[in-house]
Amino acid sequence: MGSNAFALVLTLALVARVSPAQRKCLLSGSWRSDTGCRMVVSVLGEEGHFSGSYMPGPAASDSEILTSPLEGSQQDAGLVPQPTFSFTVHWRLQDSEAARTTAFLGQCYVGTNGEETLHALWLLREAAESPAEDWKATRIGTSIFTRIK
Repeated sequence: MGSNAFALVLTLALVARVSPAQRKCLLSGSWRSDTGCRMVVSVLGEEGHFSGSYMPGPAASDSEILTSPLEGSQQDAGLVPQPTFSFTVHWRLQDSEAARTTAFLGQCYVGTNGEETLHALWLLREAAESPAEDWKATRIGTSIFTRIK
């Protein structure tokens, strides 16, 4: 057996022995939330920084929301197999100057079946007209994202 074939067999044997819990979870790629939103995350930079786009799903009550940019960072997946992450979405609205930003904070998990999921807490902030209106300008929720294959 040539050295290339031996290296391939050895690599395949090692990969087969890695349990799903030992697999590293990376954010880069396409994801769908439990409400039907789609997120595309670019390749992670050396420091774990990433950018991408967020598209609202059918559950969004505002049909004027456009595909919006996101930026964030992920904990070094070389240090932990199931890293934490954070990102913000600055919403682009059709025919509107209203300001909205959502901050997501969560963790990337690899299940026993090898499937990756993102569990996130989010805060949606809308611009308030005055400090008296501040109480109703922030919403909180959770989302679970699964990788789109």
